This record gives sequence, structure tokens and C-alpha cells, in this order.
Amino acid sequence: MIDLHMHTLFSDGELIPAELTRRAAVAGYRAIAITDHGDRSNFDLIIPRIVRVAAELGEAWGLTVIPGIELTHIPPAAIAEAAQEARSLGARLIVCHGETIVEPVAPGTNRAAIEAGVDILSHPGLISAEDVARAAELGVCLEITTRKGHSLTNGHVAKLATEAGAKMVVNNDAHAPGDQVSQEMAMKIALGAGLSEQQFEECMKNSEALVARALK
Repeated sequence: MIDLHMHTLFSDGELIPAELTRRAAVAGYRAIAITDHGDRSNFDLIIPRIVRVAAELGEAWGLTVIPGIELTHIPPAAIAEAAQEARSLGARLIVCHGETIVEPVAPGTNRAAIEAGVDILSHPGLISAEDVARAAELGVCLEITTRKGHSLTNGHVAKLATEAGAKMVVNNDAHAPGDQVSQEMAMKIALGAGLSEQQFEECMKNSEALVARALK
């Protein structure tokens, strides 16, 4: 299992990086990304600290740990510059907090994140067909999430992504120990969104490709 969207207490998660990664390793994860919520006010507080410990924890627990960030509630016009700044500070994987229906995310966030070339657009809510097509063109992965609330629109995302040929990944958006679901449960959630078992495997391959790119 690979999961590229997890949080620590550096944002609103419950665990320090050492415990988050240890629990992931014991649960059978081969690779994870730590992607705490961030904007330009706290990038310098979060990203260097995750960069500092990622390789050490990965080696200790026997999994790959990628330092990342989740751009969260950033004004759409500022997303591209924020993504560049995050990468310059060492974030190897950029997630953007999409237009979930359970939070007041600014309209236009989905398109701005896609145009900025983020790696993953998380829980993009009732994303438009036009934005999904653009994600397909630019190779931005759309997230199918196991997280309650955000997952309410998984079926919509899966349907449009399938029609447009957009890449998808399946992530936990883990904030607490119980959020790290098994691969079996992740597949059930993906099937519930309308994906086939083959499509779920493709999602896993997309995650593997993102890990490989992050490690270059």
C-alpha cells in the first residue's frame, strides 16, 4: 500500500512524524508522503522539519517517506507561486486541498492547482468536466479519498476521470491512527466509487510513479 496524503501534528494531525511513520510501517505501507496543511505563513516551519527526518524514519522503519505539503485554502491566484516556494524549501510532493463540498474552499482552487502543476489534487468535490480534462492533459492526479466527508463526491470524481482519461490515486488523508486503512479497505472504497479492480490497481501504479518521481 502507498499513501501520499498524511498529516502530523505540524498541522491538524494527531501524531508526530515518528509515530505516524511507525504506524504506517506496521500497517504494511511501502511508501507514504507527509503532507501537512500549509500556506505561505508556515511553509518554512513545516517543510524543513519533515525533510530533516524523512530519510531517517524511512530507513529506521523500512518504508519510503516523502516530504510534502498540502496547499490549503490558499487564494487561487497565489497557488502557483506557493507551489514553487514549497518545492524550493524541499517538498518533494505537492498536494493541493481541492474544492471539497464539506469546506468553504474558494471557487477556482481546482483549476488553479491543476494549472500550477501540483502532483495531486485532493478531494476535488464536484469538479467540472473541463477541469478534469485539463488535469488529464497536464498529468495531475485526482484523488479518490477514504476520508469521511470528503469521500461523498468520490463517485463524481471517478466517473469524470474515467471519461477523460485523467489519472487517479487513492489516499487516506490520514489525521489519526485509525485513518490508515488497509489496501483491502482502500479497494472497497474505490469500488464503491465505481472503479473496477483493474482501475484500483492503476491508481496504485500512479502512486508508485509519483514516488519514483519524488525520489529523483
